[in-house]
Amino acid sequence: MRHLVLFSVLLLGVSWAAAQTSPSQGSSGSTGQETVKGCLSNSGGNYMLTDKNGKAFQLTGDTSKLSDHIGHEIKVTGTEGSAPASSDSGAMSQATPTLEVSTFKHISKTCEGAAPSH
Repeated sequence: MRHLVLFSVLLLGVSWAAAQTSPSQGSSGSTGQETVKGCLSNSGGNYMLTDKNGKAFQLTGDTSKLSDHIGHEIKVTGTEGSAPASSDSGAMSQATPTLEVSTFKHISKTCEGAAPSH
């Protein structure tokens, strides 16, 4: 009987500990929100955000307020996805990552470390 009580208490403790960690693990990865700081540009009617490492994101969603910030450094929070790769060339091309804009914040009127445009 004593072993059964000890086993029950141990099992209850393990179950409680597992229940405490499961929700936090599930909620941290399920939002899909990402924040990217970079330089805003407009290419062919598409807004692009290029981070300091040169990774470019096509901005989607509500981009109506971005036109005043082209050439500026901004911070965008949104959901990352990927746009279909262009198939007009025979070569395999990678899909451009997209960022569906939830919020953005103006950082600077100049882009940090921006390369001169061609």
